[in-house]
Amino acid sequence: MDRPLRIGTRGSPLALVQAQMVADALRAAYGWDEEAVAIVPITTTGDVIQDRPLAEVGGKALWTKELDACLADGRTDLSVHSMKDVETIRPDLFAIAAMLERADARDRLIGADSLDALAHGAIVGTSSPRRTAQLLARRPDLRTISIRGNVQTRLAKIARGEVDATLLAAAGLDRLGIAEGATLDLLPAPAQGAIGIEILAERGDLRDLLAAIDHRPTHEAVRTERAFLAALGGDCHSAVAALAEGGALRAEILASDGSESHAGEGEPEELAGRLLAQATPALRAMFRR
Repeated sequence: MDRPLRIGTRGSPLALVQAQMVADALRAAYGWDEEAVAIVPITTTGDVIQDRPLAEVGGKALWTKELDACLADGRTDLSVHSMKDVETIRPDLFAIAAMLERADARDRLIGADSLDALAHGAIVGTSSPRRTAQLLARRPDLRTISIRGNVQTRLAKIARGEVDATLLAAAGLDRLGIAEGATLDLLPAPAQGAIGIEILAERGDLRDLLAAIDHRPTHEAVRTERAFLAALGGDCHSAVAALAEGGALRAEILASDGSESHAGEGEPEELAGRLLAQATPALRAMFRR
């Protein structure tokens, strides 16, 4: 290319770190100098709207639509995403061409050494239906309130005493060099911990270029988890957890208040059908299968 390869990314500290990881991987793979890649921060609607859960204001598309527009009109060459924030069904115009090697997919609890260590009736801040349901399934006495914002914003809310604890992705904390928190034995969100690189589907040249940094085991695992989500018909209101590792897919669906959950292992389509068959009509209604 006769100009820098332009990487579109959200402007949060974590998103910029992840875009830099992609840039560094490309430079290492091809021996490029610093000027060969340019990072283009883009403000997304999801970054602007901080006072309501995503499910109430448009879902995961709030993280991607501005990046998509820049990619579509040629302002950027590729977009870097946290894959758990990417809609399950994407427009045919785009293609996830590569993924970096997945980091720790688990959640960490910030504010206490364990779930058991939280005081009775403690307030946990999270806007995730999955995390809310998993917490309440184990500790129905807890109170959950919605909090939004980047990692630093959420940590500041704990420091100010606005909430007693929160759950954050271990991968994001590690990428930011934040060592605090207790790792929890909960199934994560589908694709948590994975960084995806998206291009225009017609750009075969970029697909070939990115093949050098594509971690195929991560790509296959995330594809499996997203296939399970697609088979369920889940959306931002649905409490869903899934993790594919070692050739096996484990998954869980839950009622929003944690009062009902069904977990199992299997192939995406079959497992989705089995868990929904076990669910009550009220829980099945949270999915659009």
